[in-house]
Amino acid sequence: MALENWSVEQIPTQLAQQIVVEKHYLHRKAPCSIAFGLFTPEKTLVGVILYGTPSSSSLRKGLAGIEEANNVVELTRLWIDDSTPKNSESFLIGRSMKLSGKELLVSFADTEQKHLGIVYQATNWIYTGLSAKRTDWTVKGIDKHGHTWADKYTAAEMRELFGDRFYLKPRSRKHRYVFINAKGNRKKELTAKLNYKPQ
Repeated sequence: MALENWSVEQIPTQLAQQIVVEKHYLHRKAPCSIAFGLFTPEKTLVGVILYGTPSSSSLRKGLAGIEEANNVVELTRLWIDDSTPKNSESFLIGRSMKLSGKELLVSFADTEQKHLGIVYQATNWIYTGLSAKRTDWTVKGIDKHGHTWADKYTAAEMRELFGDRFYLKPRSRKHRYVFINAKGNRKKELTAKLNYKPQ
């Protein structure tokens, strides 16, 4: 089954979030400012991809300097139905990243899930090594990203609010990939600005 008559189209972020909560292995929402769907020739939605502002301000500023911080978007979720043909993931990523609206794209492959990021390699992303060793602020019984807590509270305030339910959880390291969504001199300029060197 070929992908030649398949299409990638922008979809409402609310619909995309609903699908990833239901079908993605993490079963939770992700930062999302724009989303795209993979459609069969019959217009059946069989995949979604979400792009959002990275929750880490240090990543936004650190990728290519503070002047490019607002030019960074993260591929935060990707889900493809198992029934789709080979290369469907690459097709969805390749078509959607050109439409993402930013010039610096970043994505991560989680070592905890044994992910290597083969699909990013197949779509010409730049491998920039593993994320740093970190811990996440975690509260037992509440599923929130550590950055969300850290942006609002100090560690002392967290302990006061949640007592023993608050703890530091070692974060699994992730393979970090970057894609420069630009051409010609602009691509050269952004490549030179990258603070994470290709590996």
